[in-house]
Amino acid sequence: MKASLCVAFAATAVQAVDLSVHATSVLTVDFAADKARPVTKVVNLLKDMLKQLEKEAEEDEEIYDQLACWCATNEKEKTKSIAEAEAHITDLTTSVEDLTASSSRLGTEIKNLDKEVAENQHALDQAVAIRQKELAEFVQEEKDLLQSIDGLASAIKVLSKHNGAAFLQVDIQGAVSTIQYQVAKNAKLLKGVLTHTERKKISAFIQASSSEKYAPQSGEIFGILEQMKESFEANLSELQKEEAANIKAFGELKVAKTEEMTAGQDQIDAKTQELADAQEKLAQNGEDLEDTKKTLAEDEAFLAMLKEKCSSTDAEWEERTKTRQLEMEACSKALAVLSSDEAHDLFTKTFNPALVQVSEHSERQTAAAKLLKEVALKVNSPRLAAIAMKVKLDAFVRVKKAIDDMITQLMAEKVDEIKHKDFCVE
Repeated sequence: MKASLCVAFAATAVQAVDLSVHATSVLTVDFAADKARPVTKVVNLLKDMLKQLEKEAEEDEEIYDQLACWCATNEKEKTKSIAEAEAHITDLTTSVEDLTASSSRLGTEIKNLDKEVAENQHALDQAVAIRQKELAEFVQEEKDLLQSIDGLASAIKVLSKHNGAAFLQVDIQGAVSTIQYQVAKNAKLLKGVLTHTERKKISAFIQASSSEKYAPQSGEIFGILEQMKESFEANLSELQKEEAANIKAFGELKVAKTEEMTAGQDQIDAKTQELADAQEKLAQNGEDLEDTKKTLAEDEAFLAMLKEKCSSTDAEWEERTKTRQLEMEACSKALAVLSSDEAHDLFTKTFNPALVQVSEHSERQTAAAKLLKEVALKVNSPRLAAIAMKVKLDAFVRVKKAIDDMITQLMAEKVDEIKHKDFCVE
């Protein structure tokens, strides 16, 4: 902005010098028509410069508003994003802790369930082994009792049908042998059934029957034998009832253990799946937590940079606005100076051929130098002040060259400033 202002004033000074030199060498010019041209051009140029400054101010303000909007929008979005990230990190951290605890708990529960299922399976295996042993014992005991019952029944039948000598003697001996065998075999069972006296009578009967011909005896022997037979039948019935109870108990135990193992295995499967889901979720949350922390760090860094850049942009815009305001004030005051009666008289004298002398040339130098110096002071331009000093001390040819050099340099700076402005806009 300052560069464009300096270029304009320098160009004005060059034009003023050119016009002055031209006026002193060409005395046939219509002085009435030309005497106001330099002042008019300078005034018009200052007016154009004011319009340009106002236009640039509007454009700069528009760009600044867009940039301020961009800063505000991004700051709001990043602030919101940071708040959301921090909340998400808190939730994820809590979730990771809960899932870790849940995974540990599920692992312990699965181990306990495995142990319970194994214990139930072991108990069932033991029950099966016991049941098989009991069944084998039952089958043997039942077989023995049935044989004993059948043997006693046959012996009783033979003894009860005694009717002849030779034929019956053989049958009697077989029956007696059966009785003797059953008494010996089932001694434990008969211990609580037969009294001592009944035992002696059975023994006497067996001895008498084996040494001589069988003679009919009283019904007391038949009663003892019947009592033995009934005892065996009672034992058989009790044994069968016990076996039925054992079968029922084993069936109930098997069903219970099977149900417990099935329920335990179902829980193991469910908890194993739950553990797998928890571990998968834990891994996902762990990755999400790391990504969110990384994003949070990037957003915080971007927000810090954004605040710094936007703050710097605010300061730069304020500085540009202040400088432009000073430039506009300088232009306005220079315009007022050039539009005054004193300035009009000065320029009129400058183009008066009757007054073309060395002293007048010095006066024109002094006036131009004074004007440039005033403007340089207004806009705080050291280079414009240096030009004013050269105008005061040097010939116009060197001044023009210095002004041309400054214009070239300022134009280059203006191009760079436009590029920088375009970069900021983008």
